[in-house]
Amino acid sequence: MVSLGPPARTLRGLLQELRYLSAATGRPYRDTAAYRYLVEAFRAHRVTSEKLCRAQHELHFQAATYLCLLQSTRNHVALHQEFHSKGERSVEEAAGAVGLKLPQQPGGKGWES
Repeated sequence: MVSLGPPARTLRGLLQELRYLSAATGRPYRDTAAYRYLVEAFRAHRVTSEKLCRAQHELHFQAATYLCLLQSTRNHVALHQEFHSKGERSVEEAAGAVGLKLPQQPGGKGWES
């Protein structure tokens, strides 16, 4: 089984994704139902004196999976906005989008002889 890291890190990551979403909507993230649910769920599934708390591990795994989904979706949208076709591009613009530069002709325009 892969180590998930501390649950606090997962919770912080989820809250950071909520902040990204709330910045887009203009509504404070602490006023959302998702924030209240996350904090309540993590508080309810804290590690107790038991040696193995299956519900706590289950919650942490589901939260880490959901965090991965949110981060991947946000990254996909950012990449889509950057590289999505905006119609026909010139050769120079297409090369610049992937970090290349076209070679310069030695004689400039009209060099053909």
